[in-house]
Amino acid sequence: MSKTVRHEVDLNNLPPLTEAQKAEIETLATTPDEQIDTSDIPELDEAFWKNAMQGRFYKPTKTATTVRVDSDVLAWLKGQGKGYQTRMNAILRRAMLADLDQNR
Repeated sequence: MSKTVRHEVDLNNLPPLTEAQKAEIETLATTPDEQIDTSDIPELDEAFWKNAMQGRFYKPTKTATTVRVDSDVLAWLKGQGKGYQTRMNAILRRAMLADLDQNR
């Protein structure tokens, strides 16, 4: 029988860092990359990246909402077949990501 222990963390109200934690963060931040031992990490070669998929395990939550859309836009979306809401979401996501990339 296993016992599951759950801890809830309020990310907006984190406990303050200890002096030891602050010192460790400072050490890590100032250590040059060349001095970091990565010998226990496998090298990621072209074969790895060939099959990599961005966001493969990311599943955003869905929120039900009411949106007013121009009739011709809705007709166009629905005219492409089943799944017009999914297509609408994909179009909005592309616009969002493009905007985020542009504002970096």
